[in-house]
Amino acid sequence: MKKPENENTEIVELEEDTGESRVQYRVFHGVMAKYFFIISVLMSLFHLYYNSIGVIPDIRRNALHMLFVLAIGYLMFPLTPKNPKKTLKLDFVFSILGIIVSLYLVFFENALHARNEVPILTDLIFAALAIVLVIELTRRATGWLIPSLSLLSLAYALFLGRWIEGSFYFRGVHLSRLLYRMYFAPDGLFGSITTISSTFVFLFILFAAFLLNSGAGEFLMQLSMALLGKRKGGPAKIAIFSSGLMGSISGSAVANTVGTGSMTIPLMKRIGLPAHIAGGVEAAASTGGQIMPPIMGAGAFIMAQWTQIPYYTIVMVSFVPALMYFLSVSFFVHIKAYEYDLPVMEDKDIPRLRDVIKDGWHFTIPLFVLVGLLLKGFTPTYAASVGILAILLASYLNKKSWMTPSKILESLALGAKNSISTAIILICAGIVIGVVNLTGVGVTFSMLIMDLSHGYLILAILLVAFASLILGMGLPVTASYIMLAVLAAPALQYLGVSLLAAHMIIFWYSQDANVTPPVCLAAYAASGIAGSSPMKTGFAAWSLAKGLYIIPLLFAYSKLLDGTWLEIIEAGLMGLMGLFAYTVMFEGYFYKKINILERFVWLATTALLFYPNIDTQYIGLALVVVLYLLNKISFLKEQKLKQA
Repeated sequence: MKKPENENTEIVELEEDTGESRVQYRVFHGVMAKYFFIISVLMSLFHLYYNSIGVIPDIRRNALHMLFVLAIGYLMFPLTPKNPKKTLKLDFVFSILGIIVSLYLVFFENALHARNEVPILTDLIFAALAIVLVIELTRRATGWLIPSLSLLSLAYALFLGRWIEGSFYFRGVHLSRLLYRMYFAPDGLFGSITTISSTFVFLFILFAAFLLNSGAGEFLMQLSMALLGKRKGGPAKIAIFSSGLMGSISGSAVANTVGTGSMTIPLMKRIGLPAHIAGGVEAAASTGGQIMPPIMGAGAFIMAQWTQIPYYTIVMVSFVPALMYFLSVSFFVHIKAYEYDLPVMEDKDIPRLRDVIKDGWHFTIPLFVLVGLLLKGFTPTYAASVGILAILLASYLNKKSWMTPSKILESLALGAKNSISTAIILICAGIVIGVVNLTGVGVTFSMLIMDLSHGYLILAILLVAFASLILGMGLPVTASYIMLAVLAAPALQYLGVSLLAAHMIIFWYSQDANVTPPVCLAAYAASGIAGSSPMKTGFAAWSLAKGLYIIPLLFAYSKLLDGTWLEIIEAGLMGLMGLFAYTVMFEGYFYKKINILERFVWLATTALLFYPNIDTQYIGLALVVVLYLLNKISFLKEQKLKQA
């Protein structure tokens, strides 16, 4: 804790998770705390109003959205974390400049239209200042990579393209045209990506803030313990179940890891699971939060906006694959529970299911309201707005969870604060998207993927997976998805993959940054709680999250996404059995250690189940049943001999 010389303000320098990366931000006290609190509450109220009953043109709403993001963000994230108190005055100036450049568009957009879209010098100055402020805040909130990509994109459009020979040659555009496209046109700072940030993303972050602030997080954890505490390896299975429930609300892998892992990781270690595996279980399970309906992270909203596929359709087709992923992690945990002979939890540590449901059943009402409205075809913004109202009303069904006026205001402020990091990423990504649209480089990149894959879909998918891994080393999940969706989705579609499947493949692969070494944010967060080696935890999480790499293949080669319900269930069952067979083969253990020959049989079974032919899949299914029964019977016989 550090105190500046200014007596009215105390600045606390913290390293905290923002849902996308770990950064340092200020926490204010005194007069500045009140100012920060008020502007945060106003931000949430503004978004609630204009996403429910208010009417305003998209570009102006997005400009006002950026106003709040810059105004709050520059106060939250200091110029330098090493000495934040000395830069507070300068950061406050940046905050005010953010307000001014945003209001300029609101007040002078009509004047530009009156001049037949011919910008004057003042327009260009404010456009350039807006770009600089956005890039600098993105650097503070996420690091150098996204700003570097933005600057590289701008340089490519201005002059760098003419130095590149071959397919990526671009003759360049004039600076005034580029500034106009970035600031006034609907495909730059205030384009479709910022629309997603100012509507879907913000409201669902606010929904999560209200729900968790009402006590729902504790209820979901207690429910998981009551249901799975008596199972072998119960704490690890609790981690998976609770992370699935929490992730469906928060939509953030790192936040999920920190939120549920603080309880589940110590429990896993207590029953004998090694620290790095305990951390890996939590990281792998928490990563599933961003693919678990109904919220699924910001990427799902971007997918809905770009593809024009209704959000509820994306939610519906995601349930079975998400369930498959969590079950695939459970397979690993179940095998490890027997390998380490883990005990069940003690009765005193397990809450009674009846008591848990009695105290927290009302927390399920907002989730049912949210999902029900989405299924009925209402827009996500409307569903989230009504969902927030449902949280308030449901909280009054139990005195312990009453949303008092102070709690409501705290939730409004928390939602605004939690949105800043994701919002600035999306706004800054608008620069890259604008340049891609201006230069046509997206088409060129897609052609490159098709050339490298030689027309083979499986090679194209592997290239996308590799690209996502490289991007994930420096980009947050949402930014990684945006880049790959712009550059690679057309190539996958050209090779025969449907629009939905192409984006779902990219969306899933963009999650691997959370669990794949050397950069794996969720695993690093888990290792801090577990007290284990970050790299060992990362590799444990990577081995657990195998479904993240395999299941997307089913999007392209099966009816898992676009078949009838019978076809979806059949594809899901075959895929799930394939994941089980792969887990046994990978771990080399199933009730007992298996030899090389047995592992080869399990590998062959895996191949049969994943091969896109129903006859071979049923042969693989029969083999799984036979192998399971043989191993189970052998295990039971050994147990009887031990008891005798």
